[in-house]
Amino acid sequence: MASRTLISRATRIKTKLETALQAAVLEIEDVSYQHAGHAAMRGIEGGANETHFNVRIVSSKFEGQNLVKRHRMVYDLLSDELQSGLHALSITAKTPKEAGVGVGTEKE
Repeated sequence: MASRTLISRATRIKTKLETALQAAVLEIEDVSYQHAGHAAMRGIEGGANETHFNVRIVSSKFEGQNLVKRHRMVYDLLSDELQSGLHALSITAKTPKEAGVGVGTEKE
């Protein structure tokens, strides 16, 4: 029987966003530990593990999209995560021009 490896929520988020948005820059920070004592997190098994993230993404797919549409794109891509325990996202979504990322700048 094949072994089954559990993939962290952060890894799943990274994979989904990189694949769909072809991110030039993608930073994902798990800040769940900052919310472990909050009332809403007390009933969650294991505390507030992988429930709160800061996401910084730079993608040319955001060109011509306002901030609300950019955030909606990210939320739509992560809808299954939001339905399975992801509680909060802080999103910074920019185009390469807005972020000062030029051609030849390597991916972070």
